[in-house]
Amino acid sequence: MELFLVSIVASLVVGALAAGGTYFYMMNRAGSAVQRAHQESERIIEEANARHREMVLEAKDEAIQLRNEMDREQQERRKDVDRLERRLQSKEEQIDRRLEGFEKRERKLQNRERDTEQVYAKAEELLGQRQQELERVAQLTMDEARTLVLEQGETEVRELMNRRVRELEQETKEEANRKAREILATTIQRVAPDYVAETTVSVVPLPSDDMKGRIIGREGRNIRALEQATGVDLIVDDTPEAVTLSSFDPVRREIGRRALSKLLQDGRIHPARIEEVVNKTRSEVEQIIREEGEKVAYEANVQGLHPDLVKLMGRLKYRTSYGQNVLHHSLEVSLIAGALAAELQADVNVCKTAALLHDIGKAVDHEVEGPHALIGADIARRLGRSAKIVHAIAAHHFEEEPRTVEAFIVATADAISGARPGARREMVEQYIKRLEALEGVASSFSGVEKAYAIQAGREVRILVAPDSVDDLAATRLARDIVKKIQESLEFPGQIKVTVIRETRAIEYAR
Repeated sequence: MELFLVSIVASLVVGALAAGGTYFYMMNRAGSAVQRAHQESERIIEEANARHREMVLEAKDEAIQLRNEMDREQQERRKDVDRLERRLQSKEEQIDRRLEGFEKRERKLQNRERDTEQVYAKAEELLGQRQQELERVAQLTMDEARTLVLEQGETEVRELMNRRVRELEQETKEEANRKAREILATTIQRVAPDYVAETTVSVVPLPSDDMKGRIIGREGRNIRALEQATGVDLIVDDTPEAVTLSSFDPVRREIGRRALSKLLQDGRIHPARIEEVVNKTRSEVEQIIREEGEKVAYEANVQGLHPDLVKLMGRLKYRTSYGQNVLHHSLEVSLIAGALAAELQADVNVCKTAALLHDIGKAVDHEVEGPHALIGADIARRLGRSAKIVHAIAAHHFEEEPRTVEAFIVATADAISGARPGARREMVEQYIKRLEALEGVASSFSGVEKAYAIQAGREVRILVAPDSVDDLAATRLARDIVKKIQESLEFPGQIKVTVIRETRAIEYAR
């Protein structure tokens, strides 16, 4: 029992010692931790103080920078304000100077106004005196003088109206030419009805009247096929052993005539054969046209022509004018023009070329409206001929006023070729009657003193009495004469009507 107690006491003592050691050990560790925590806190405080000092310094630097920037802005604004003040001051000085100038001008204007009023009053006084003197010298009152002035003004206004009417008429003609081309509806070589019937038909002889039925075919299919293929009209009538071909296109008519002749010789007449023969004949005629054009160009010694011009020249082989073959006429005009140009020392090449091509418009005048001279000039221009040649072609019937020697030579050569004896079918008596008829129509109007038909009947010049016909009436007279000529006469080409009103003032010195 005692041992048990002793052991318990010993255990307690040992436990107490152990606990005390542990306590002291823990206390020592706690003291060390507290000391380290104190040191760490002091270090943190020092770092915080250092960071605070740095932030304070940075804030001070930023404040200093902001203050410097504000100072600079204030200086710049102060400079701007100073500059604006100087500009305002300069403007005020300028305004002051201008005001002074305006005041001086106003004073001058007031002085001038007073002087002007004085001068005006003096002028009115002088005007009144002059009016009285004029009335005394002229022996006219103011009303009479006013009436005289109005009459003179009326005359001047009338002349202006006449001039304006002529201008409007010219503008109307130009507008009509652009839109409807009515002014150019007739060509220079328009022919009379009997002449048209003579030169626009061809007669094909038949071996017998039985061939007429074969030409017509069953239900008319052969004649329709032939008309459709050639573009000509076939007239099968009671004329014995003959068929008539009619067309305004001479080339088509020639193709139809040749094709029908071949069909009659062959004997096989049906639509397929007709088309075959017509195509072959068309090629042959085109070859003939080219050869004829080249032949005439060679004979005229005109080189460098465009192939289309050569082809158009060949088409003139089938065109006549008053029975005169136009292709032969063109060659003759070219030779005459070349001779005249050589004598007058003009441009021989221009004259010969323009003369050879002067009627080239007749090859297409049934397709294009207008005088053949202008049509031919347009064709020559488009196919590369020079301006001199184009002008000579356009002016050979005076659709344009000739401006060059070559143009006059071509017009003269054309007149010589057409007027030589035997060149055309028109008899001298018929020619004279046509000119007399033109002069008679022109002389039938009142106010006409004399009328002359010139340029082989292509122009009528009319002299009127200036006292009875004024400028406006002269314009109306020309229009009325043209209308009456168109209604009462038949004529080839176009006729230019020129009304001349001439006023002469004659005095004698004694």
